[in-house]
Amino acid sequence: MNIMEKLCAGPRVTKEARSKKMHQELSNMDSLPREIALDILSRLPITSLIQIKWVCRSWRSLAQDPLLATMHLSRMNDNDPGLILHCDLPLQNHLYSLHLSAPDIVTRLRGPMISEFAIVGSCNGLLCLWHSLYKDKCYIYNPFTRDFKELPRPEQFQTQTRVAMGFGFHPGTKEYKVVRIVYYRNEDEASSFQVRRYLPESNVQVLTLGSGRSTWRSKGKTCYQILGSGRPYQSNVLLNGRLHWLTCRHRHQSLRLLVSFDLADEQFQEVPNPDGMFGRRCSHLAILRGYLSAIVQGFRRLSIWVMKEYGVKESWVKEFNIGDHLPRHMDLNQEQFIYIPEYPINCSQARVLCLLKNGEILLEYKRRSLFSCDLKSGAFRELVGGSLPESFSTIVHIGSLKLIN
Repeated sequence: MNIMEKLCAGPRVTKEARSKKMHQELSNMDSLPREIALDILSRLPITSLIQIKWVCRSWRSLAQDPLLATMHLSRMNDNDPGLILHCDLPLQNHLYSLHLSAPDIVTRLRGPMISEFAIVGSCNGLLCLWHSLYKDKCYIYNPFTRDFKELPRPEQFQTQTRVAMGFGFHPGTKEYKVVRIVYYRNEDEASSFQVRRYLPESNVQVLTLGSGRSTWRSKGKTCYQILGSGRPYQSNVLLNGRLHWLTCRHRHQSLRLLVSFDLADEQFQEVPNPDGMFGRRCSHLAILRGYLSAIVQGFRRLSIWVMKEYGVKESWVKEFNIGDHLPRHMDLNQEQFIYIPEYPINCSQARVLCLLKNGEILLEYKRRSLFSCDLKSGAFRELVGGSLPESFSTIVHIGSLKLIN
């Protein structure tokens, strides 16, 4: 055999060996009991699970097993979540995926065929989307499986001024629901500017997914004004089957309240606030370590209040403080990407996303950067992405194989 024959034969042997090894691994996997195979697959990242269904017919059957979706989602809840970046420019129709285990890899997702959309919320791997141009269109979308469903159109109001939205799952009823709160002017009853400004009419609408009654149901009026902080579709957080919003009563807009909407009985209820905590300083809500948390803007810092026992006023604790700039003695560390801004961080443009497993707080800043804050040292670490979009909104998202019923 001459040199050329050896060079040609080398790769061929390697390819044959790889093929033999792969067939052996497939055979080993097929010989495992189904529950063990599902347990192994449930430990894989969502991107790998999407790919395995193309390996062979038996693996496709495993990937489509509803039990795998449940097991995988349960395991992913114990890890740092993934992030969905919704690009704002030039159009609101681009989605990117980023996982905190590899923040330098930003993956463009194939979004739904919608010209522009806002993201209402994320729940168990599903996104609820609201059409930005045609306000009566709503969708449920799995960005990894690309499973997609358009929901029935709700009732519209000619004098509609704004809409607040919510999307979630109740563990007791096992139902997914979309909540829509419409504010509109009643021109017949409200003639003065003051009345139109402070006493808008409202209508609460609820849709249950996967039921024979998948139509919007009116729940009547609400006395609460949902505060959106510039993001009316993303102003809610979900905890224990309840959607939570910052609100104010129509006549007392300087006093911010915290209300919940129970997805089981579909009723609003005020959540007790600690004395003197809110006012206008509470900017947004978050879920940290499974606790309802409120982010309050103080003088050149953010304070994070945590409700340790749900519904108990006395259980609110100011647990974290985030300064607006790094200690000046810290140097730029290229390996850890420690970032020292030239100017103090504007707390009003920082949004708390989640608490990481290493104890750091993850923040979005000015819709263009992602930082984590070490609560012990006060240092910020920029999560350097491969190609972050110019402007984006960040949604904490756990990828799953969940199908839309």
